Amino acid sequence: MYGVVARQNRPGCLIQLLWFVLVGWWVGQLWIAVAWFLAATVIGIPLAVMMFNKLPDIIALRGSDTYTVTWYGNRAVVHDTPQHNILVRVLWYVLVGWWLAGVWIELAYVLCLSVIGLPVGFWMFDRVPAVLSLRR
Repeated sequence: MYGVVARQNRPGCLIQLLWFVLVGWWVGQLWIAVAWFLAATVIGIPLAVMMFNKLPDIIALRGSDTYTVTWYGNRAVVHDTPQHNILVRVLWYVLVGWWLAGVWIELAYVLCLSVIGLPVGFWMFDRVPAVLSLRR
C-alpha cells in the first residue's frame, strides 16, 4: 500500500501572517534578488535553486516536507517523493523555469500585498520549486 504524506512543521496562521507583514515581505525580496543573481552565474546555480526552494520558508514560514510511505504488513518504509528525470528538470530550468519562476514569484509577491490576494500569493510561493525546476 502506498500513500503520500505531507508533514508540515508550520507555525500557526497568525504567526505566519505577522512574519510576512513584519519581516517576510522585505527579506523575501532580498532573497529573490540574491538567488536570481546566483542563477545568472554557472557556479551559483545549485545555491540559487536551493534558495528558490526555500523561498516559502523565508517569505511566510511555510516549510513542508512531502514523502511517500510504503507499508509492508505492519512495517512502514519512508521514501522521498520521486523526482522527474534530472535531464528533464535541467531542460525545463534552462528553457522555461528560470523566467517563468521570476514572473511567478513577482506575481505572488504583488498578490501578497493585498489582503484578498494573500492566500493565493502564499499558495504560489509554495509552488515556486515546482515552477523553477519541476521539483515535487
